[in-house]
Amino acid sequence: MANKKIPTRVCVGCKEMKPKKELIRVIKTNEGGILLDKTGRQNGRGAYLCNDPACLQLAIKSKGLERSLKVSIPPEIVEALTKEMMQND
Repeated sequence: MANKKIPTRVCVGCKEMKPKKELIRVIKTNEGGILLDKTGRQNGRGAYLCNDPACLQLAIKSKGLERSLKVSIPPEIVEALTKEMMQND
């Protein structure tokens, strides 16, 4: 019997390949909103981050999240994402 392949994704902050289930998906919705996708199945353009606020800050600083989502991210959205990420811990 063949082993099941584990899907991996790259964190836009630290650039490490990790299993998809270990990462958090950040999406840009069709309406232009940016939010955390806890289920990993919502519609919208997605980018993956480690469950670490430091990775989020690194992704913002390097503009990796903006490039992945193809939108500029205002500071209040960054604060909201950081708070939401802290609550998930």
